[in-house]
Amino acid sequence: MADYIFGANILENLTTGMYQDSKVIYREYIQNACDQIDKAVKEGLLKHDEGTIKIWLDRDKRTIIIEDNATGIPAASFQETLGNIADSDKKIGEDKGFRGIGRLCGLAYCNELIFSSSVKGEETESIMVCDAKKMRRLIDENARGKKHTANEVLNAINRFERKKTNNIDSHFFRVELNYINSENTDLLDFQQIKDYLSFVAPVPYQNSFIYRTDIYNHAKEIGTKIDEYNITLDGEPIFKRYTTILKESSTGNKYDDIFGVHFKDFHKNGELIAWMWVGISRFQKAIPKINQMRGLRLRKENIQIGGEDALQKLFKEDRGNSYFIGEVFAVNRDLIPNSQRDYFNENPARADFERELQRYFNDELYKIYHDGSTINSAYKKIDTYEKKETEFKVKETAGLFVDASHRERELKSVLETKKAAESALGKIDKVKNKSDGLMQKVIQRIELERPKRKITAAVPPVISPEEDKEYEEPKMLRRTDRLSQYNKAERKLISKIFSIITLATDNKTAEMIIKRIEEELQ
Repeated sequence: MADYIFGANILENLTTGMYQDSKVIYREYIQNACDQIDKAVKEGLLKHDEGTIKIWLDRDKRTIIIEDNATGIPAASFQETLGNIADSDKKIGEDKGFRGIGRLCGLAYCNELIFSSSVKGEETESIMVCDAKKMRRLIDENARGKKHTANEVLNAINRFERKKTNNIDSHFFRVELNYINSENTDLLDFQQIKDYLSFVAPVPYQNSFIYRTDIYNHAKEIGTKIDEYNITLDGEPIFKRYTTILKESSTGNKYDDIFGVHFKDFHKNGELIAWMWVGISRFQKAIPKINQMRGLRLRKENIQIGGEDALQKLFKEDRGNSYFIGEVFAVNRDLIPNSQRDYFNENPARADFERELQRYFNDELYKIYHDGSTINSAYKKIDTYEKKETEFKVKETAGLFVDASHRERELKSVLETKKAAESALGKIDKVKNKSDGLMQKVIQRIELERPKRKITAAVPPVISPEEDKEYEEPKMLRRTDRLSQYNKAERKLISKIFSIITLATDNKTAEMIIKRIEEELQ
């Protein structure tokens, strides 16, 4: 049999060249810890809620520690388990990780990577020290012509040790990343890591998210479960940070809320392949980026696959995914995360998954955000008309029109908005007549948020010059009539100036300028 050589570049592909986002180190080590916690629970070493994953950041020492209290790795198999690459005993569909390469990712972002472990019943702590800085230097040499095999590099950088422990009941696995690279300082930023883990890690929903019980109940009803683990960052528990409030980017103020959740299950040949929940809002617009929870997130074993946009390509419009919050839980065991864990491997299960989701996204969700936008836009036009008509009446009563021409232009503007409002009412009726299920809930919520008079009343009538003799020119109260200290000719000149101002700029600016002039003339 021939001896095949794996060059040092293969280590580059599995470490520095594998991921675009350095924060994946947390996901990879958490994923391994979760598998061991599951094993510890299955073996009776831990009760269901006793497994913990603790992450500690030390910005001064530039160190990250990730430790679980699961099974640990026996001393007898420690070197083989951690020394071998892509030779895991884990199984697809049973374990969250299975390739045996995820533990290598830390080598790209620190100078020294240390794995330590102890198993209950053993007096030994097993340690593996990896010189990550040396690995990167050897790989660089290899790329520049000084050839090294992967085996040579691993032998040069790895060192195994053992030490006796006093606590025979201790069981843990610990990862230490020492001397984090200067270009990867964000890995030590507490808030950034907390934000990342809050949507990527398999953690519970925060208690303030009132729809979490509905989500748990639905998972139970369809015979599946949501894997959740106790994960802390510098002692602070991590939760999925879903809320019911949607905020504006510019002000941070609330502009909409999530008033319910809707569920959809996806089947193929009678078998559940995925399920999802989606938050119901008034769908006023694409959710601004300030809302970290935005987008339908793809998850497998409750660990996020890819970023917030992993499912965006399944919408017919690029913007589609940004109108929603929610999660899609992939269930089918043949939906296999790729090595970067940013999507699934290409296979028949993935094709079925995409086909079913695309149908729902483009038949149902597409109509919801489009019809929601139509309804919201229509009500805005009605609001605009009502505001303009009110302003017109106030000006008429207070004698704020400069002259007949000014009044005529404003009235024309009111009549145009009235026409748009009447058309908007027609669109609302059209959407309401064809809506059902989820869209009906959205419309009911939109109308619930509005004053009753704007829902039930017809568009208020607008005074027209032909119908309303009150507005005839001879009886019209002019703005300059208040400037009684000036004679008729002077008032006529002032009126002319006011008229030019109203023609030259918008209403708000014109009103501001005219008021200022009036103050000076008083």
